[in-house]
Amino acid sequence: MSISRALLVFTSLALIAGSPALLADPGNGNGKDKGSAHGNKGGQGNQGQGGGKKGAGAHYNGPQIDIGGVRVILGDNRDYWRGGSSLPPGIQKNLARGKPLPPGIAKKLDGRLLGRLPHYDGYEWQQAGTDLILVTIATGIIYEVLNDVLN
Repeated sequence: MSISRALLVFTSLALIAGSPALLADPGNGNGKDKGSAHGNKGGQGNQGQGGGKKGAGAHYNGPQIDIGGVRVILGDNRDYWRGGSSLPPGIQKNLARGKPLPPGIAKKLDGRLLGRLPHYDGYEWQQAGTDLILVTIATGIIYEVLNDVLN
């Protein structure tokens, strides 16, 4: 009986001592505080906008985009896309991360180019003027804008 009691006490102490470690943030943004700058996973993808982060919100949690890699793919596959004309400044302002895609602005890309671009579940690459944008399929919210890469 004393061996089982000692085992019970040891197991209880191990569970109590280990529980704070389970609640700690592992350091890669997967902790409980999703709204903080540390929990923001999509922040590096803003390089295509030519600026820093524009706010920190939960809708920025998504895939991390390798913008340099996308630019290389576009350069290597120039036959699969046509440069568009620049959008008017008023519409260009509306193409921002976290905003809804204005209706009738974006065009579908050639399937051969889409097959070479990185695929992210729930997102779709589209062309708007000379910009390449990554849009959330379900909501039409712009996730990433790569300005002036299709010229």
